[in-house]
Amino acid sequence: MSAEGRIKESEAGAEAETRVGAKVEGSAEVEAGTGAGVESGAEAGSGAGSEAEGDGVTVRDAISAPDAHGEPRRTTRRFPLFTRDTARPEGGGRAAPGDAPAPARQWPILTVLSAVALGLLLTALDVFRVGTILIGAALLTGAVMRWMLPSVGMLAVRSRFTDVVTYSVLGLAIVVLALMAQPHPLLEIPFLDDTLHFTVR
Repeated sequence: MSAEGRIKESEAGAEAETRVGAKVEGSAEVEAGTGAGVESGAEAGSGAGSEAEGDGVTVRDAISAPDAHGEPRRTTRRFPLFTRDTARPEGGGRAAPGDAPAPARQWPILTVLSAVALGLLLTALDVFRVGTILIGAALLTGAVMRWMLPSVGMLAVRSRFTDVVTYSVLGLAIVVLALMAQPHPLLEIPFLDDTLHFTVR
């Protein structure tokens, strides 16, 4: 091999070594930067990291570009293990100030449950009609409170409209059936009587 060919071969080898060295250095810098980013993210956002870890999300999933609120944006599409951000229904706040005792803050649902419990007790004591009418009236009272009061505590289950319709339909049905109960019904609705007789036959 000539001297010129040897020079070209050595120059090519030097270029190859330079490229390999640059790649190794670049990858080392990327790894060092990634490690520093993970460590700084874990230290700076320890609360977010622990919360994400509790939700079943790894630290790598939680650390990314922050969102509008300055919190790390999750890059995973997996659902969290525990749901923490479910909004309570409209009107589901406490019905009394926060410094009031717990029964005062939840007086709407306690009123309805107390009336239902009394109705069940009367029904068990063989005062069937009065007890069932009291149960239906309790549900109707719950519907009125859900409609009129701005906050009813645990009496709010879903939206205001859904709760009012549910309480009203159930309460009215119980009252009507209690008034139609035998013997000596206080209310007679012909088509309901015919439907009942047809069903029993």
